Amino acid sequence: MMNKFSTLAVAGAAALAMSAPASAEQLYGFATASVNYLDWTDKAEDRASFGGKKDFMYLEVEGGAGFSWGDVYGFFDIENPQNLGDEDAAAEGKGFRIATKGSVAVNIGQSNWNLYGHVYHFEDTGFFDTNVVLGASYDIFTKSGFWMKPFIGAHIENQTFAGNGFNGYMAGWVLGYDFQVGGQKLSISQWHETEFGRKDQFRNGADGRQLDSYGQNGAVALWWHLPNNFTAGLQYRYFDQKLGDANYGDALIYTLKYNF
Repeated sequence: MMNKFSTLAVAGAAALAMSAPASAEQLYGFATASVNYLDWTDKAEDRASFGGKKDFMYLEVEGGAGFSWGDVYGFFDIENPQNLGDEDAAAEGKGFRIATKGSVAVNIGQSNWNLYGHVYHFEDTGFFDTNVVLGASYDIFTKSGFWMKPFIGAHIENQTFAGNGFNGYMAGWVLGYDFQVGGQKLSISQWHETEFGRKDQFRNGADGRQLDSYGQNGAVALWWHLPNNFTAGLQYRYFDQKLGDANYGDALIYTLKYNF
């Protein structure tokens, strides 16, 4: 079950998104369901604290929409769904887990600036971590089809072992670009987050080492848009001084998604 802070944070983000005028014009929207397999590199597994990095399968539903007032985005992941209720798998780092995120950007007048906020929540057996970012974002669109949405904001965190409080700042972006090669429809995308000014309270690694005051987290993806609304993807997932490890780690994610 989600802790009280997590429930309120997620509910608050949803309420903010739903408070937009019902008559607002919708400019775009998408929804997908996917099956994914994350394969950590040998180096990431060797460096991980207490053997904590295990390859896993996850299911994801994802969606977003843009309106005349701003945009919303969210996903819900179920990791290791086959191990629900399996205590032995949980003890081996392969237990059932959930991860979810919701974000909202509200236009500031007629400019490309937005009021921005997101909530990310992760929950494992005996552990949870909730991150709230509140700040500003900026919309970049080009005639070539390239788009980018950078953001920056204050970071508030609530975690099982570290407690609750202000944890510095987060800046990052999401971007995308559609193109064709040999008649095949392709696209690239990236999400990236940089945390900085992190407080000592939240910098204890799983193996006792202290993480740096800054950390990196993200993924770069190549997507192949197939017939019948299917998309295949290959993602390079990376982190540095994140996920409880004072290391650099990376993985490949293999994805097959259906676009509604």
